[in-house]
Amino acid sequence: MSSAGAPAGRLRSILGGSAGNLVEWFDWYVYSAFGLYFAPHFFPKGDPTAQLLNTAAVFAVGFVMRPIGAWIMGIYADRRGRKAGLTLSVTLMCAGALLIAICPGYDSIRWGAPALLVVARLMQGLSVGGEYGASAVYLSEMAGRNRRGFFSSFQYVTLIAGQLLALFTLLLLQTVLSEAQLESWGWRIPFALGGLLAIAVFFIRRGLMETEAFANAQDKPKSSGWLLFTTHPREAATVVLLTAGGTLAFYAYTTYMQKFLVNTSGFSRETATWVMTGALALYALIQPLAGALSDRIGRRPLMIGFGVAGVLATVPIFRALETVRDPLAAFALVLAALVIVTGYTAINAVVKAELFPAHIRALGVALPYAIANTVFGGTAEYVALWLKGAQMERAFYWYVTAMIAVSLVTYWRMRDTQVHSRIVED
Repeated sequence: MSSAGAPAGRLRSILGGSAGNLVEWFDWYVYSAFGLYFAPHFFPKGDPTAQLLNTAAVFAVGFVMRPIGAWIMGIYADRRGRKAGLTLSVTLMCAGALLIAICPGYDSIRWGAPALLVVARLMQGLSVGGEYGASAVYLSEMAGRNRRGFFSSFQYVTLIAGQLLALFTLLLLQTVLSEAQLESWGWRIPFALGGLLAIAVFFIRRGLMETEAFANAQDKPKSSGWLLFTTHPREAATVVLLTAGGTLAFYAYTTYMQKFLVNTSGFSRETATWVMTGALALYALIQPLAGALSDRIGRRPLMIGFGVAGVLATVPIFRALETVRDPLAAFALVLAALVIVTGYTAINAVVKAELFPAHIRALGVALPYAIANTVFGGTAEYVALWLKGAQMERAFYWYVTAMIAVSLVTYWRMRDTQVHSRIVED
């Protein structure tokens, strides 16, 4: 059955693909949400900031595998189908989550504990590297031409929902377990839950429809890294540059922000969790609104809006958060940052998908994105914590601003992909 079939079938496929994306990102973000609790389990006792720095380094290591996963599974999704790529990615994510859930601690197996943690994150990095391209392409191809921005925005809705689910799980466990129980064994619960949910998603994804665009591209050249960079070098470079500032801002405003509120602003871990949960919930709700707006006015105005506002407001927002003591004021500042980055997050998936023809689209979306994501997004926490340790924390604010400015130049110079979409040619 093609994607051009009944609208109800298309909608079920979009919802099914989005649900799987949610679980994938829940598994990915649980690591960040519970890092404050399991860091002492995997690393020698000592300075808490040093333990967090080691945990952030392993988080960054997971990103190292993302370009490899994007390359391998991008080709796989282009050759075997979007559905096959989605199914393989959730299998790897499941294995990584379950490995962390059962891994012994440093006291039991010494350096074997952080080594196994690295292995698990490498598996999950491989999974996420393939997941982004496959899901971005699947949602963009499955959606109708006039609602492509709206439906593809659900990739970040479910990405944020996965992060929210991780935070809600943390809040629930903080309520029913003591601090000592969470640090001893409670942190294992979300990883076990994520592994079990991934098993359920595996069977959901096996029942998805394949896209018509993939079916129509079977007589085209076979996807490969060589083909991508020799026939579409400009598009690949565009993906890297438009992603650099957006992904750094996203990770600075989301995963690192929770730690910033604790280590710099001075909030308790519970208060910081509540601030981030509320801000992220509203952030998720505005993604489809921005996606729908891009269907009306184009993708480029939203990206330029993010770039301009990000350059002007990033440093003032972070500096205000340094001294804020009211949780509501912190919430307002974090939400302002997230509203700004919405101009990138709501539509970046469809923008990238619209740059490439179907026979190389999954690889074209995934690999350049993963490269930029690894270099800038995956290292955001590590760079921020390192600069804080070196007593140069404010340099991080300017670093984020500078990379947003680089992406802004790209947004300004590129054509609007809604008008010049390659998907309509399939």
